Amino acid sequence: MKKTTSPYRWPAEWEPQSATWIAWPHNLDTWPGHFREIPGSFVKLISAIAAFQPVKVLAGPKDSSPSAQDMLQNVSNVTVYKCLTNDCWIRDYGPTFVHRNLDGKVVGVDWRFNAWGGKYPPYEDDARAAEFICRQLMSARSQSSLYCEGGALETDGEATLLSTSSCLMSRYRNPGWTRDMVEDELKRQLGVTKVIWVDGGGLEGDDTDGHIDQLARFVSPTVVVAATSSDPMDPNRSGLEQNLDILSKKTDAAGRKLTVHALPTPAPRKVDGKRVPESYCNFLFVNGAVLVPTFGSPHTDRAALEILAQLIPDRKIIPVDCRQLIIGLGAVHCATQQEPANRANA
Repeated sequence: MKKTTSPYRWPAEWEPQSATWIAWPHNLDTWPGHFREIPGSFVKLISAIAAFQPVKVLAGPKDSSPSAQDMLQNVSNVTVYKCLTNDCWIRDYGPTFVHRNLDGKVVGVDWRFNAWGGKYPPYEDDARAAEFICRQLMSARSQSSLYCEGGALETDGEATLLSTSSCLMSRYRNPGWTRDMVEDELKRQLGVTKVIWVDGGGLEGDDTDGHIDQLARFVSPTVVVAATSSDPMDPNRSGLEQNLDILSKKTDAAGRKLTVHALPTPAPRKVDGKRVPESYCNFLFVNGAVLVPTFGSPHTDRAALEILAQLIPDRKIIPVDCRQLIIGLGAVHCATQQEPANRANA
């Protein structure tokens, strides 16, 4: 088989960053009956990130109420951009930033986007956001023909990628694509050389068809945390245990065995009769810290913070209350997209 080559390298999230991008929430349908608390939750999230690095916010429609400008006027280290959006989950439609091997400069990979397999039209403004961001940064943009969301991808920065077939091989995203075709495109755009498919099972209530950033994350080279269930009666339990088993048998792109740590989820919680997909894997690296979602579950919240503190001892572990945010089926990682520093300037 012909080896896929790439001019890029996808840096790990813990590598130096220039900023974090966020899209201001305005879509009432994302949190039906619960939107009132959401802008304030975003202000807290943005403030927590801005204590460590710049935050760049897409303002959304002119009639967004409350507006990003009004709510963020007293938060320092924040820049607001006039850019239309349909929803706030910028991880999935923003560019996936890679480094160009030639000069270390940042390039934005612009995947095709159809709102998680066409679930939530309209999505045309979101689909144009990656181009807008690259234009603001005056960075090159690499357009992909693959329908893909950023939350479906996870890397160690050393050419290993984690993902799920249930998402990228969905017939509502990439009909007609074989696994080899998908892997080749991921390798070409991201510079990875090994793709590990974590196909044990996902989270009940997750509308993404199994985004990896809810299931398994690298915290350092060869070290992975994976969501497991803290409740023996949880419908998620069997699938998550299978994910743990899959990962524990894998090696990375360099042939090193992965070390996998369980990150137990809270007990099942329903809002308005529907399960919300709570997972501590939805954390975010920023310069000097890790922002970790919490869900008002004292035992598992504390355990998750302690596990991540042990595994990432060189950074502050910052809890972020996501009890309201997760009603929209996303948390800290879903609502953000990191902009890595140019390698030449890092």
